[in-house]
Amino acid sequence: MKNNNPHLSVVTPVYGCGECLIQLYNRLKETLERITRNFEIIMVEDCSPDQSWSVIQQLTNRDNRVKGMKLAKNFGQHVAITAGLDEAKGDWVVVMDCDLQDQPEEITKLYAKTADGFDVVFARRQERHDTFIKRWESKLYYKVFDYFTENKSDPTIANFSISSRKVIQNFQQLREQNRNFPLFIKWMGFDTAAVNVEHQARVSGTSSYNLSKLMNLAIDGIVAQSNKPLRLSIKFGFLLSFGALLYGFYLMYQYFFMFEPLPGWTSLMVSIYFVGGLIFANLGVLGLYLGKVFNEVKDRPLYIVQESVGFQENNVKKTAPTVHSRNEQGGL
Repeated sequence: MKNNNPHLSVVTPVYGCGECLIQLYNRLKETLERITRNFEIIMVEDCSPDQSWSVIQQLTNRDNRVKGMKLAKNFGQHVAITAGLDEAKGDWVVVMDCDLQDQPEEITKLYAKTADGFDVVFARRQERHDTFIKRWESKLYYKVFDYFTENKSDPTIANFSISSRKVIQNFQQLREQNRNFPLFIKWMGFDTAAVNVEHQARVSGTSSYNLSKLMNLAIDGIVAQSNKPLRLSIKFGFLLSFGALLYGFYLMYQYFFMFEPLPGWTSLMVSIYFVGGLIFANLGVLGLYLGKVFNEVKDRPLYIVQESVGFQENNVKKTAPTVHSRNEQGGL
């Protein structure tokens, strides 16, 4: 039976970069056709505030190898990547950002490295063309994340990568709400390599990842990957109790052997507020984990597709919302 699946799929989440999508398509088309003419480009519009969806529709009309998905609301970059991967049919699947900081021409390097037998090849950005603040925020994010997860991240590696069909099929089985594409890929343990690529400044738009969002992303990743915050709170609680016990012995020594009166009100109130604050902090850490468990057991879909264009199995535009449950175990 003839396999009509494309050899290469490119999945890119789209948010706030409508102005550069035509340039992205032209450069992708030129690059991919050097490898194979049998490819597909899947653009997932994550409820972008600009006119990205209309541009994607124009591209699908121009080239039937371009496919578009419009999510019903902003589900986040990594969920948008998941939505595209659920639809990707290629023997090899490229994931990249749409802002042209990930250069389409570098896909040839990633694809060439797969000939050495690697299932996953990540792009390593030798020199990041971001602002100083963006680079500083990124370094802070990885330091916090690595400390709590006992991991060793490479800040030069992000989403830009190529993966084999079996890697993507296994990725599709991971349906938890807290998502991070490169972490999931690395966790699966397939043979992985990295190649150096050139990183460019943004062509249009601004990054939606500020320090606050990066810290929230770090917290979500830490809670999903590690229970170290819980262990640290337990250790700190024991350390505090031991310190309080020593202080109690010191007060008894002063009272019984040095006959010094003990100042009661100040030390008592300071101790109450200090211990009370620690209790609330520990309860907050525990509540954070319980909240994430609550989100998982609700079993809500990872994303909802409001409309899609270019997918051959329908030959028409999907206008009714399509729900994708996290219990689905593969592509559509």
